[in-house]
Amino acid sequence: MKTCDLSQKNCKPCEGGVPALSKDTVTMNLSKLNGWKLENGKIAKTFKFKDYYRTMAFVNATAWISNKENHHPDLEVSYGSCRVSYITHAINGLSENDFICAAKIDALMAL
Repeated sequence: MKTCDLSQKNCKPCEGGVPALSKDTVTMNLSKLNGWKLENGKIAKTFKFKDYYRTMAFVNATAWISNKENHHPDLEVSYGSCRVSYITHAINGLSENDFICAAKIDALMAL
């Protein structure tokens, strides 16, 4: 796993008060994450699991992290996988918060 200081940060409220990240900053932040891709203006990753129980444990842990950071992803859940995608809806683009939460989920998976 790549080391990433983003996982040590906390999300900051933006409510439309911050500009979307530049393409260069998005590319740089993506390089700090494990397997996340830029898709349709969002960052996304699909996590695979052996069974439904493990998938739901991941979903619940992701929900806990998201609630703590007050920054919530879109989740697509199926039996053995969960697709997580982030965008900052308040600015209709990507903010540092999206990358912070993605890094925290990557750190969760390293446990």
